[in-house]
Amino acid sequence: MSARPTPIIMDCDPGHDDALAILLAAANPAVELLAITTVAGNQTMEKCTLNARRICSVAGITDVPIASGASEPLLGSLHIGEYVHGASGLDGPAWGEPTVPVSAEHAVDLMARLLAEHPEPVTLVPTGPLTNVALLLKTRPELMGKIGEIVLMGGSTERGNDTPYAEFNMKVDPEAADIVFRSGLHVTMVGLNVTHQALAVPEVIERLGGLGTRMGDLCVELLTFFSASYLRTWGFTSPPLHDAVAVARVIDPTLVECIPAPVAIETMGRYTSGATCVDLHHLTGEPDNALVGMKLDAPKFWDLMLEAVASYE
Repeated sequence: MSARPTPIIMDCDPGHDDALAILLAAANPAVELLAITTVAGNQTMEKCTLNARRICSVAGITDVPIASGASEPLLGSLHIGEYVHGASGLDGPAWGEPTVPVSAEHAVDLMARLLAEHPEPVTLVPTGPLTNVALLLKTRPELMGKIGEIVLMGGSTERGNDTPYAEFNMKVDPEAADIVFRSGLHVTMVGLNVTHQALAVPEVIERLGGLGTRMGDLCVELLTFFSASYLRTWGFTSPPLHDAVAVARVIDPTLVECIPAPVAIETMGRYTSGATCVDLHHLTGEPDNALVGMKLDAPKFWDLMLEAVASYE
């Protein structure tokens, strides 16, 4: 008898890698995608929500509600990732008008309702700034027991990608990240140090194109634009598919090897705001508050990703 699928809510800021993460979450039978909530990050709230609707419309994902959330971080002004994802946040393909609607509920209200209604604990999978999740924890603390775990894409055990020490999602809203990591919930951090092992190398692009499907070709277009951004900005010859790794960790935890560690978020540093201070060697004496991704089984990850994309037309 097969195990019941893990119920998840994806909180994202699409974004090229978010788009492929949505495809993986909606296609794999090991998870039940209850909702997609959006947060400002890679682009504005309006554009991120539009992009979630775009990818769901093209993929035929019509039974998963999409709700807009926070349009700015808890403190300060919004910093967007246009330098990576383009003016639309999902540059590359030519997008038609989306047919999937957006919910009238605010993202935090939708998350709260689904948590309250679901008979089992729900896993939150944030792949953008953590603003919505932090707002949920602060405004509805009575629902924290309904959250099975938080598996997030963000942070790094090493250097950053938006500033020398801060990964983009953490940098956009470090105060929100601080709330999440200090929540006492089961948090798994899938950071740059592990997502940089999920490189869309030419062989992967060829496999996607070789599917001979509209969705395979769309993913090639998305990754071709993404690849040019990564080459221009960081000198990567192949782009990493960050956000899908967090989804893959929920689908098959053996794909991402993790270790327990204390993780603190820098919120005040002039040069380090948004940095994830991961105490790998337990030098601070602080208790472990997260599982930290360290190693990815990249071949199995890409097999999982190709299987998901192949399931669409």
